[in-house]
Amino acid sequence: MIRRGTNAPAFDADEILDGIRSWVMVESPTNHPEGVNRVMDMAEAVMAALGARTTREPGGEGYGDVLLARLAGQADGPGIMVLGHLDTVHGVGTLATDLPWRRDGDRVFGPGIYDMKGGLYTATYAIRQVIRAGALPHLPVTFMFIPNEEVGSPTTRARIEAEASRHRYVLVPEPAKAGRLVTGRFAFARFRLHARGRPAHAGATLAHGRSAIREMAQQIPRIEAMGDPERGITLSVGVVQGGTFVNVVPMHCYAEVLAVMPTQAAFDETCARVLALQSISPDVTLTVEPGPVRPLFEPNDGTLALYDQAESIAREIGFVPGHGSYGGGSDGNFTGALGIPTLDGLGLCGDGAHTHDEHILYSSLVPRARLLAGLFQTLGSEHEP
Repeated sequence: MIRRGTNAPAFDADEILDGIRSWVMVESPTNHPEGVNRVMDMAEAVMAALGARTTREPGGEGYGDVLLARLAGQADGPGIMVLGHLDTVHGVGTLATDLPWRRDGDRVFGPGIYDMKGGLYTATYAIRQVIRAGALPHLPVTFMFIPNEEVGSPTTRARIEAEASRHRYVLVPEPAKAGRLVTGRFAFARFRLHARGRPAHAGATLAHGRSAIREMAQQIPRIEAMGDPERGITLSVGVVQGGTFVNVVPMHCYAEVLAVMPTQAAFDETCARVLALQSISPDVTLTVEPGPVRPLFEPNDGTLALYDQAESIAREIGFVPGHGSYGGGSDGNFTGALGIPTLDGLGLCGDGAHTHDEHILYSSLVPRARLLAGLFQTLGSEHEP
């Protein structure tokens, strides 16, 4: 059973949604540190109001800040880390154009609402309601807010791993996968490709030039053909930039590749193939640089036991979430790969992550808040199943 405080925590869906809206209405794409930091300010205020000890430090390399907020528990020792990010993939102006805040029945739309401002705010609300009911979480709780998860957490991975290593459990309120919790994640690797050709006038001396864009265009199908969907291996070229003027044979072209692999063997094989790419066009050079990596997160006994506890709490609430390993990456890859019991996908139900259809389900607000509150109340206690 879920252990109660002086009173049972109360949950109000409209109150949760109002808080989520305040975060979503501040646009915070990763490459806009001012926006990211404005949401960090809001998160810091929420946590400080709960009595948390907060610390901020620069994310580095032009990214927004990293925020840590620590709350005491009834017991001392290693506690619970809540890990999430406040950056999004949606550019400034998306609210005014392609993805305005709106509610359509059970669906509520907005940039970053599903991935993952909605789930992260709900986690802060859940612990707030536990405290308001006259209790502390059984174990100490640390919230860690990350500014650059959407680009692979290039400057924050080491800090995440160091902080997580001081904790007993990690909870990640990333979006639920069709309502299911996440007990494992595939490995991810990013690559940066640079093609260098030879410039020329695109009219008078076209034959003298060597197009870097043409080279990259030939490489893209070669790279994406390395995928094997039946084995769960996918490669995608998501960024291409090149050229200066239309009347100049392009000397430079740049591309970014994301590779997703379900096993360590597939990761090693795929990375070796991408790094071994050679130029196709004569007199054009191609270089491949490895980028940020999300290691393979495989479920261990501790993670599966953590899921069992979450399922027990969910059954009291009235649902059975289910769980599995998935191809979407998160900062939970880092903590899960370290062997720390990590339960991901604790955020809200919805769909459309990284699209202009991104939305949460209003009906998931209270059940997910109650699940998170139940974990805060019981993890590490004698009431733990």
